[in-house]
Amino acid sequence: MYEFIEGEIVEKSPAHLVIKAGPVAYLLNISVQTYTRLGEQTATARLYLHHVVREDAELLYGFADKVEREIFRLLISVSGVGANTARLILSSMSSAEVKNAILSGNVAALQNIKGIGAKSAQRIIVDLRDKVGKAGETDDLFLPQDNTTREEALSALVALGFPRKTVEKSLAGIMKGGQEQSVEEVVKAALKLM
Repeated sequence: MYEFIEGEIVEKSPAHLVIKAGPVAYLLNISVQTYTRLGEQTATARLYLHHVVREDAELLYGFADKVEREIFRLLISVSGVGANTARLILSSMSSAEVKNAILSGNVAALQNIKGIGAKSAQRIIVDLRDKVGKAGETDDLFLPQDNTTREEALSALVALGFPRKTVEKSLAGIMKGGQEQSVEEVVKAALKLM
């Protein structure tokens, strides 16, 4: 129904974005992958949309590029994989990593994501192996560093449904090395631990 939205970024977090297009502001659910692609961008952005209509809500999901949106759409076409699970997968792995895991039949890579068991991972691979090769190529992500990486990672993981205390413990272990990491790297590492 909607192709993309372009406008002023009003609010941004690792799990959602508020973008003003004309006199209306829209809340978009985003993945950590999209959040890091937007980086320090604070003025305007163009995000590709997927519109979900449920009995109790109408939701918009925003993506930095068409490839991520296509992978999202393929994932939600699999029985048992909803929009939030697909967003969690795309927050844990890049579009290219998801595509490679499906094409290579890497069940273990998909099982590392919370909420994806062996049967779900196998179903994703079987259902999408032929379809995923048609999704376009993706660019490598060059991720900016930020002083609030821990807070943004915490916010993203809590927004994805993980208990705050569990997330804080995971982040403490991941970030005690003192090396600089992007929000996406921290979130991916935390998702593997939980």
